[in-house]
Amino acid sequence: MSPMSTIKIIEGADDSAIAAWLTERLERALSHASTIAVTVPGGSTPFPIFDILAGGALPWGRIAVWPGDDRIVAEDHPASNVGKIRARLEPAGATVVPLEEGARPPHFALAWLGMGADGHIASLFPNTDPQPDDAQPVRRLRPDPLPPEAPFDRLSLTMPALLDSDEIVFVIRGADKRAVLDGAIAGAHDLPIARFLAASRAPVTCFC
Repeated sequence: MSPMSTIKIIEGADDSAIAAWLTERLERALSHASTIAVTVPGGSTPFPIFDILAGGALPWGRIAVWPGDDRIVAEDHPASNVGKIRARLEPAGATVVPLEEGARPPHFALAWLGMGADGHIASLFPNTDPQPDDAQPVRRLRPDPLPPEAPFDRLSLTMPALLDSDEIVFVIRGADKRAVLDGAIAGAHDLPIARFLAASRAPVTCFC
């Protein structure tokens, strides 16, 4: 199956529109299951969307939330993804599951991902050579070069764990990242985003 045939790009959506889309998708998944699991990104982009979702009507008590990756720091550290996710979604009732080496992630109803300008997804940076057939669902990794704003080792879901999802959504902001995404769709490079899209068999929606 060509990745091009499964990718939908939605341009110009604001945080409220993305939150509404996510709410509809999660409500649909919950109509078929008593509980679901989702994986979500860190970084700055998702947190305003989390705030909107937390204030909505989703039954968060039926949703387990896994970070797609995290910096190996204490949860109260400003760089901790899981700490910030907990602060927003646990008061709404969600179960937030921190990443651990040796963890066995569930099948996800939805995998929400971001992407860096270097084509990385989760903490699967180009130097880590991520593979769609990785035998491990969670890996400890060190980006090289280390991002100066977050110079920490990471725990990350690997490609097979992220691909084990009914649906995949990216929220990507900026012309530089859009160019990398377009190149991945066109098969113009072999960055992690390109490998991931080529291996995906679930519907992919990209908010750009």
